Amino acid sequence: MSVDSFSSRGFPAGPVTLAVALVTAVFIALFLAGVGFGSTWMPLETVAHVLLGGGERAERLVVLQLRMPRVAAAALAGGAMAFAGYLLQRITRNELASPGVLGVVDGAALGVVLFMAIFSDEANALMVSVAWQPLAAAIGALAAITLVFILSGRQASSAIRLLLFGIAVAAVAKALTTIFMLVGPIYQASQAARWLAGAVNTINWSEVQLMAAVLTPTAIVAALAARHLPPADLDDVSSRSIGLNLPIYRVFIFFLAALLTAGAVAFAGGVAFIGLIAPHLARLLVGRARAAGILVSSMLGAIMLVGADLLVRVAFAPLEVPAGTVTAVIGAPYFLFLLMRKDKTNG
Repeated sequence: MSVDSFSSRGFPAGPVTLAVALVTAVFIALFLAGVGFGSTWMPLETVAHVLLGGGERAERLVVLQLRMPRVAAAALAGGAMAFAGYLLQRITRNELASPGVLGVVDGAALGVVLFMAIFSDEANALMVSVAWQPLAAAIGALAAITLVFILSGRQASSAIRLLLFGIAVAAVAKALTTIFMLVGPIYQASQAARWLAGAVNTINWSEVQLMAAVLTPTAIVAALAARHLPPADLDDVSSRSIGLNLPIYRVFIFFLAALLTAGAVAFAGGVAFIGLIAPHLARLLVGRARAAGILVSSMLGAIMLVGADLLVRVAFAPLEVPAGTVTAVIGAPYFLFLLMRKDKTNG
């Protein structure tokens, strides 16, 4: 991919390339640190040695089987939610748009909680394969975003209208999720509550593989579809003049964002605000450069969730606190800041 494609409609190529390099370096360092930290500290050179095929048997067991799955899952989930947020913010032309604000996360959460309620037995075991869990999340996410569009009606092109109905749908989905947790068995409520907070500590390699199988093809299609995002900044009439049916394209982008979110939260849980913050920070670093914006947003999302998981492991050891609590504590004030700033700008 050329430098020009990274700097298209954004900052000059030099600063954009530097920003991409710095974010990549931070991601690699944090990934290694996430694998190194645990009940016992493992030096980063040892981690790197194991990842390159060396190391003793005990070291390989700790790195490859116990710590790598949770770090890989956090990176995949954080990156996918950030990518989804980038798509939503660009297609709605609204920096407040995100999978959480538009109801996608809570819809996916409701789908997974229903899945757990229907297919779990009294021994706290799923009666069907966990491979069906992403489908349940996808159905919930797509149902939520479809409802948002239906409620928005002919004014679905209005970002503010989508935002308001998205918040309403998210509130309803959250309320239904709480109800199903309350009426279900106590083990189900405990399991659901932990999932809703966003935790990656129990994820294994089979679940990481399932997550990658869902997210990889979706991300490829989304990256290809994102080539039309700059024209999508135009209104319906102007976009039609260059051969882009904006209403249909907008629905397609929302569909892809919902699938990315569903594939992430199905295993990582209802992690909040990554899809809001990461694209916004990426825009500050690389401007409106499309390819760089997608890459930096995704890496920042991965950095946020891997970093949050690392933070709770270090700060609350030996307790396992959900990583989503950190993103919520940071994200909620940031969302209020963006909301107040936007209100002042419009006022």
